[in-house]
Amino acid sequence: MRESVIYKDIQQEKALLIVTRQLRRRVGTVPPAQLLKIQALDSTQLDDLAEALLDFSGLSDLEAWLAQTQS
Repeated sequence: MRESVIYKDIQQEKALLIVTRQLRRRVGTVPPAQLLKIQALDSTQLDDLAEALLDFSGLSDLEAWLAQTQS
């Protein structure tokens, strides 16, 4: 069951919801352009973002992280 595509999709969606909630608490409102980039991340990248956001102090940190990830 844990290997099914549906299960993985649900886990990905849960991770996305948690990360976006944490980001809102850490940096405030996340602009739609950044939200689209976050939604395009795979599960490993979402895990990395969840860890990295603990050190963010503002939106510029998120933007820098996304730019680094996509390069």
